[in-house]
Amino acid sequence: MTSPNPQLSSAPTLLLVDDEAVFRERLARAFRERGFEVGTAGSYEEALAQATRESPEVAVVDLRMPGRGGLELVRALHALDGSTRIIVLTGYGSIATAVEAMKLGAFNYLPKPADVDDLLLAFSRGPGEAAHVTEDFQPPSLARAEWEHIQRVLSDCGGNISEAARRLGLHRRSLQRKLQKYPPAQ
Repeated sequence: MTSPNPQLSSAPTLLLVDDEAVFRERLARAFRERGFEVGTAGSYEEALAQATRESPEVAVVDLRMPGRGGLELVRALHALDGSTRIIVLTGYGSIATAVEAMKLGAFNYLPKPADVDDLLLAFSRGPGEAAHVTEDFQPPSLARAEWEHIQRVLSDCGGNISEAARRLGLHRRSLQRKLQKYPPAQ
């Protein structure tokens, strides 16, 4: 059997950590179809327990998870086994978090949505080597980025509008008005 990635062994072990179960399982299935032995986890604690039992060769870690986040997990996985190549995935990326992830031991950093081919390409590039942006790439508008951020904070607060407004530095009624609008298309 040929290796899915020439730099990895014939049946590489991969730890896939994301709090979104549907995304995690879909990505895990795609990696399995490409010859990986995949372990999945939905939280920092589950991931650390799996990595302690058997250190993965590669790991894909979501940056934002309830409880302890992806950056803390990158630090812990790197401390367990410095040879584990870790890619951080995020829908809310920034240059600061990308730099922090790399300092903590991440091999690379990708924005969501990313599919298995994007991840395999990121593992094949050098550490921290950015993906090439195509000419047709359209970054989300400021309004769309704001909408997604508000939704994530609201989700982190369990739907509590008052708490989300406090964390966002908004008045509760201002947040309610923003939530009544439809999400921006782009």
